[in-house]
Amino acid sequence: MTYSEFFAEIKGKFLEADVSNIKDHLTFQFNIIGEAQGIFYIELKNGKIRIEPYVYNDRDAMFTCTAETLREIEMGKLDPVDAANDDKIKGEGNIEKAKRFGELVESHLKAVQGK
Repeated sequence: MTYSEFFAEIKGKFLEADVSNIKDHLTFQFNIIGEAQGIFYIELKNGKIRIEPYVYNDRDAMFTCTAETLREIEMGKLDPVDAANDDKIKGEGNIEKAKRFGELVESHLKAVQGK
């Protein structure tokens, strides 16, 4: 899988999340290593989500992981905290804001389960 294919897949899936209850401004950058290597960011602002294939210099948190790890998190097969504890995903930046990535995952999973 190429980076472009992976980015399109993950963007399409996370855009399904209902983030209307997240009013804070949060930015998460993802550095994908290995297959589908590349960088993208997710921005949550005023209850809206934006996902772009660029570096976000003023990010709150940066995560580094493989495409497979992020895919497992997105599908609900792997909890983000467990992934961090098992060194499958590494985070840096504002730890409190980094933990809020779990809210996005939960919102996404609720949207998928509601279909």
